[in-house]
Amino acid sequence: MEHRIYIVGMGPGREDMMTGEAVRALEQADVIVGYTVYLDLLGSRFRNKEMISTPMRREEERCRICFEEARKGKRVALVCSGDAGIYGMASLMYEIGREYPDTELVAAAGITAASSGAAVLGAPLNHDFCTVSLSDLLTPWEVIERRLEGAARGDFVIVLYNPSSRRRRDYLRQACSILLRTIEGSRVCGYVENIGRDGTRAEVCTLEELKDREVNMFTTVFVGNSDSFILNGKLITRRGYGIERNIDFCGNH
Repeated sequence: MEHRIYIVGMGPGREDMMTGEAVRALEQADVIVGYTVYLDLLGSRFRNKEMISTPMRREEERCRICFEEARKGKRVALVCSGDAGIYGMASLMYEIGREYPDTELVAAAGITAASSGAAVLGAPLNHDFCTVSLSDLLTPWEVIERRLEGAARGDFVIVLYNPSSRRRRDYLRQACSILLRTIEGSRVCGYVENIGRDGTRAEVCTLEELKDREVNMFTTVFVGNSDSFILNGKLITRRGYGIERNIDFCGNH
């Protein structure tokens, strides 16, 4: 008998910001497995489902619970915030899945913070961009530093995930200092806190100003490229269309 597990990216958690595919997967599930905070965000629609949660840093246990529940004949959905394939649980599920050859894994796409945060800020990702997580829990800081340096040299718009936590209060400052080796301090930036949730807050600033800003783990940070600008409080990155530029955008933040 072949079993099936859906790996579901639930976006910020609000149902109207989930993809249709993600909602359908959750509707079809008998049991939903996830980090406690994410299950709480699902709201009342799925309360009739069996819910199984594990604390943070118990990701492998969470994955194995999914496979064991599927072997009982249950339809299982594992939920992650954003998109499960972007800093999520999808890769770990596929790795562990080698031990469960009778189980099919199906990834349901979600809306990652880069996309949902960009929509709040305006249009910062309208050209080439990259994402870098500042969490060194699974990635050595030396690797993160090399990636930041490469992104700065490549003139990418840079999206910073996991910019701060109780243990990593100064990591955003460190990241900005690394970027400032290559990028001018006046480079336009923005950040969004609690994307798609109560208390959503967006700010625009310069890279030099960003270095001293206090952010939390629910914040996503955007560093513009050399062709980004602020217009009416929105962070915009030009796509390259040859329209006339009659407005001086410098310092309009």
